[in-house]
Amino acid sequence: MRDRSLAYTEAEDDLLVKQHSPLMSPLVWDLAHVGNYEELWVLREAGGITPLRPEIDDIYDAFKTPRKDRPSLPFLGPAEARRYIEGVRGRVLDVLDRVDLEGPSPLHRDGFVFGLVIQHEHQHDETMLATLQLSGQPGLVREGELPPGRPGGPDEVHVPAGRFLMGTDTLPWAYDNERPATWVDLPGYWIDRLPVGNAAYAAFIEDGGYDDQRFWTPEGWQWRQRKGITAPLFWTKDGGTWHRSRFGRTEPVPMDEPVQHVSWYEADAYARWAGKRLPTEAEWEKACGWDQVAGRARRYPWGESDPGPSLANLGHRAARPAPLGAYPGGASPYGAEQMVGDVWEWTSSWFQAYPGFRSFPYKEYSEVFFGEEYRVLRGGSWAADPAAVRTTFRNWDYPIRRQIFTGFRCARSELV
Repeated sequence: MRDRSLAYTEAEDDLLVKQHSPLMSPLVWDLAHVGNYEELWVLREAGGITPLRPEIDDIYDAFKTPRKDRPSLPFLGPAEARRYIEGVRGRVLDVLDRVDLEGPSPLHRDGFVFGLVIQHEHQHDETMLATLQLSGQPGLVREGELPPGRPGGPDEVHVPAGRFLMGTDTLPWAYDNERPATWVDLPGYWIDRLPVGNAAYAAFIEDGGYDDQRFWTPEGWQWRQRKGITAPLFWTKDGGTWHRSRFGRTEPVPMDEPVQHVSWYEADAYARWAGKRLPTEAEWEKACGWDQVAGRARRYPWGESDPGPSLANLGHRAARPAPLGAYPGGASPYGAEQMVGDVWEWTSSWFQAYPGFRSFPYKEYSEVFFGEEYRVLRGGSWAADPAAVRTTFRNWDYPIRRQIFTGFRCARSELV
């Protein structure tokens, strides 16, 4: 975990303290923030240790200062930030040795507080990668090998009508917004076997999809016109060929990969153009992890085993999505593939509480975001760590966001 955070901030100080986009914090802010969060929850809340650096709490409180304003904060410089997080981690290991993981405290039970800070840091590692992409600086992000794609196969898989258990009461590190488990009854539907690929999305562009108001919501159309959006973020066209900028390198868009860096508005417009729609998050979760024969939910589409390199593209194995069809062994019970890893997938759902929701351990993680402002994303991207991914995991963001590693797949209702 810590190796990733340090690797993504192994750069010149000027790059670390600079704000590369008003959407993102300076990289060094993220680095010290994960240490401060770890201090707050493990050392102070779980361990009862006297605060190490209480004077920096406000600087690293994500709710006190919006990202666009964080460059003005007196945050720790790169060297001091590294010393701070190292000091916190040393004390955390001491707390781990003496905390009763089977005691009555819900913060301690099953190591929840440690899962909380582990997942939090991994989520910021993904944020750091998004910042490095926006920086446009080459040579900062490692590459890696991925399995080949698998052309062919059905375009859609069928999910029959029936009840399934959405969310969880049992996964020890699940967040409050994933709880409690709730029975949901869905009619039958079809969902794409694979995420929408770059070739299919390029066809939408070439067919005038960005210029046809019929495919866009009123808010999406206004956003597209106001911002002059004509393609996914980081795409440009040169001599009839689409290119993309990826971590400081310009390359032809690989047409056999899932499309990424598209907003919810773009995903929704594509789905309409294709004669389909975005799946609800309930449809997405059932297609991903519900084992109808066993009558239970799986932790991952393929079962309970950890997400190895033959099952999913997670944990920055390479700095890009894998080719379509690369993970047949990771298919869900219904035959949907690449539902975990590669790209976060937009759903049609607003981020709302499940019936019986209870905020834990603090309402600012989930509760303050509920409503009709954020759309739900599912599945995890190539940049997400396996520790922070499962069939029940819920991500959310504004429908205009494109700098994150987002894509989508489509669904359609069952024809009667």
